Amino acid sequence: MEASKPPTSAAPRAVNGNGTAAASKGGASRPTFPPTKAQQYRLPYRPQRRPSPRRKRRCHQGCCRICCLWLTLLLIALVLLAAISAGAIYVLCLPQRPSFSVSSLRLSALDVRSVDLLTSRLDLSVTVRNPNQRIVFVFDDVALSASSGGVTIGEGTIPGFVQGTDNTTVLKATVSSSGRSLDPTEASGLRRKKRHSLEIYLDTKAGIKLGRFKSMHVGIRISCKGIEASVTNGNATAGSTKGAAKCKARLRVKIWGWTL
Repeated sequence: MEASKPPTSAAPRAVNGNGTAAASKGGASRPTFPPTKAQQYRLPYRPQRRPSPRRKRRCHQGCCRICCLWLTLLLIALVLLAAISAGAIYVLCLPQRPSFSVSSLRLSALDVRSVDLLTSRLDLSVTVRNPNQRIVFVFDDVALSASSGGVTIGEGTIPGFVQGTDNTTVLKATVSSSGRSLDPTEASGLRRKKRHSLEIYLDTKAGIKLGRFKSMHVGIRISCKGIEASVTNGNATAGSTKGAAKCKARLRVKIWGWTL
């Protein structure tokens, strides 16, 4: 009988300096690493909670509400302050409106030719009176227009002026038209009349001055109605069948292109 061969043992693996076995040249075996603590004690997965978007929306809404509240309170405070200031000025100064009247008027020309072209000239004087003792009125350039029966017969301008306290100013102006084209109906209506009913309009902007305070200028329109005149070569005083040729003034405020 043959002697039994001793069992062959595997060749020892080379060990690196880390204490791990090195791979063979053929690459058949891979290095093994000891399991980490996380692998030994694996914790259950817990998803992280993300901040809810509703909380952010609530924060934004709260900030907007606070800003709107403060802006509203600020506007209310400004309105109250302006009202108190206006009341104090009214009590101290007792402001009054300036008065306007047409003191004289002379219609020297009003000719409508056969081709419906109008030529006119109107000389007038407007008296402005400021009854206030402390308030000064500052007027911009004044645009004048005259009409008869709804037909504009002439236009003119008056330079800007300052109306002092307790003062009366007489403004002289000329309203004229040269070669103005008219509608046939309007032209025939002017030809038939010997005495014309006139309406005078003055458009300007005015502000007040009280000491060092100067207000912003606002638009005003002065309308003088009920004046009757005929073409004359001499001087004529503005007259009316209803009384004196007094004028009315009203504010003209523009909001988004609309004139109120």
